[in-house]
Amino acid sequence: MFLIILLVLLVLIALYCISAYNSLVKGRNFVEEAFSTIDIYLKKRYDLIPNFVSTVKGYSEHESKTLEAVIAARNRYLSATTPNEKIENENMISGTLNRLFSLTEAYPELKANQNFTELQSTLKSIETDILQARKYYNGTARDYNISCENFPTVLIAKLFSFKTFPYYNIENKEERENVKVEF
Repeated sequence: MFLIILLVLLVLIALYCISAYNSLVKGRNFVEEAFSTIDIYLKKRYDLIPNFVSTVKGYSEHESKTLEAVIAARNRYLSATTPNEKIENENMISGTLNRLFSLTEAYPELKANQNFTELQSTLKSIETDILQARKYYNGTARDYNISCENFPTVLIAKLFSFKTFPYYNIENKEERENVKVEF
């Protein structure tokens, strides 16, 4: 009788371990898929940047530092290999793109350029898609990270080397500040 109870207990523990492992694999795959979605939108954005920069360059030759910063940030992102590097470099590109958009205020003729306005509209649409993809990624990363840290699943996670994923946070202080509206 004792042997049967012990055998049933071992089978239940084995089933729990299998279930927990499969759940962690599923969560990790959701997070990786969400990160891949962000990567796709960022690639679309980065493919537009050279066109955007060349359009702006024609109107503002003396703003080369800002244009060079945008291209350098784009290249750093494209050469990044880990999620942490990509997140860090993507935050840099967001800051330099904001500076590029602010250049348009100094050049009214640039705002009137149809090619520029189409590129800007496309970039804004992609930015909205990136924002939604970041929210989804952060949600899946949160759920997965909680699974990796909850007891007793944490034991399975450590045993099979499941690592938590970083969140996409706003690193640029300018993006965190409230917009000042003055009349």
